[in-house]
Amino acid sequence: MRKSKQIIVRNVPIGGGTPVTVQSMLNIPSTDLAGSVQQAVQLEKAGCQIIRAAIPNTDAVALIPAIRSAASIPLVADIHFDYRLAMAAADAGADAIRINPGNIGGEERVQAVVKKCTEKHIPIRIGVNSGSLEKSLLQKYNGPTPEALVESALRHAALLEKFHFTDIVISIKSSDVNTMIRAYELCAQRCPYPLHLGVTEAGTERMGLIKSAIGIGSLLQRGIGDTIRVSLTADPIKEVYAGQDILHALGMGQPGPQIVSCPTCGRTRIDLIGIAHEVEQQLRGCHKPITVAVMGCAVNGPGEAKEADIGIAGGEKVGLLFKKGKIIRRVPENQLVSALMEEMNHL
Repeated sequence: MRKSKQIIVRNVPIGGGTPVTVQSMLNIPSTDLAGSVQQAVQLEKAGCQIIRAAIPNTDAVALIPAIRSAASIPLVADIHFDYRLAMAAADAGADAIRINPGNIGGEERVQAVVKKCTEKHIPIRIGVNSGSLEKSLLQKYNGPTPEALVESALRHAALLEKFHFTDIVISIKSSDVNTMIRAYELCAQRCPYPLHLGVTEAGTERMGLIKSAIGIGSLLQRGIGDTIRVSLTADPIKEVYAGQDILHALGMGQPGPQIVSCPTCGRTRIDLIGIAHEVEQQLRGCHKPITVAVMGCAVNGPGEAKEADIGIAGGEKVGLLFKKGKIIRRVPENQLVSALMEEMNHL
């Protein structure tokens, strides 16, 4: 397990062996103040632990106090090109600033941002991705290779260190999963800073989930990564749920049910797919550390799922409710989920 330097984003620690945090980003137009605030509140309710908001112009700075007054989770201001926006965001109450030092101008501008963040006691996230690499590095490495990404990130970190600033988080993203994984591996070896993991521009919900589970999950499994965002062309709440699910699958998330369900076959006589989805939705937000089985027939029921704390198995338009492999009773198909939830209350 890589133990990085710890930084604090408002009241949320990142790195230093603390639990991995799940982030997302607002996708409401920055001109829609009310909509942005509403989405921030919804993301917090869904379990998002850090929110990022794009600040493309001076008008958008107004998002920061509005969101901070409505939501209690930390807010990161995402800045590109104009260093003055970073300073304005810090003055407005942003809990961290995300910049790519390479696109906000010369050293004196970076130094001005560092000075402001030092005054406000807020960290800086260095965001590097394959689409923003310096031309010199693209030429040196013949493209956006993992080595090029890491050199860019560490070059930017060194610039902040030059001004005695070390409250840094680094993200090195690529839309190519293999490049992303290798870049983070290299960076983890070469710097002490916490790492924000993500596959950028991962795609729609279907492919984005697959790419992110591979990229983020494989790194976390080896102890690399301190905070994550699953980037999807979808509702940001789905990003939050996906991030939580990746952590849960690795045993790194908050306590909660582990659902096991069979893939169905010709023996299935109930709407197992629909029932499994309903059970999953019903258990969203439950924090009992139990295993719940949703199985299609007697073959995959109390037998194969006997290690589950509780479960249901299908029959001919009816189902079995069981605990630790022992059948409790038969239940009509349309009452299976409600019977399962009722019985869970006694666990």
